[in-house]
Amino acid sequence: MRLLVINGPNLNLLGTRRPDVYGAATLGELEMLCRRWGAAAGASVDTFQSNHEGAIIDRLHEAIGAVDGIVINPGALTHYSYALHDAIEAVGIPTVEVHISDIAARESWRAQSVVSTVCASTISGEGLDGYRRAIEYLAHRAD
Repeated sequence: MRLLVINGPNLNLLGTRRPDVYGAATLGELEMLCRRWGAAAGASVDTFQSNHEGAIIDRLHEAIGAVDGIVINPGALTHYSYALHDAIEAVGIPTVEVHISDIAARESWRAQSVVSTVCASTISGEGLDGYRRAIEYLAHRAD
């Protein structure tokens, strides 16, 4: 089982950006945790982060035939990127949308996700543990 974890805009600032909302762990620490959680679930995990919508879409396209599942935290792209929606749908790889904070309990504009309808599941508001749950979901889905 091969999984890809994608983090979108501003997630490179984990640990310093709004630790009261996103926690104190850095992106590097999160990526290490994802690899550990993947190994425990019998999966290898590759990680990718970009602040650029096109780079994320390119990485999704590159995943075709290379991974069995995708975990994605699209950051603010969640709320308006129909291009990202279309890319997730087009690649046809089971994808879980993850958000560290509870987007429904924050500003009203954050409550809407335009990508959730093309994702197998959405996990929101569970901190970094949401990534673990997403990895386990994808690993067990393959069983």
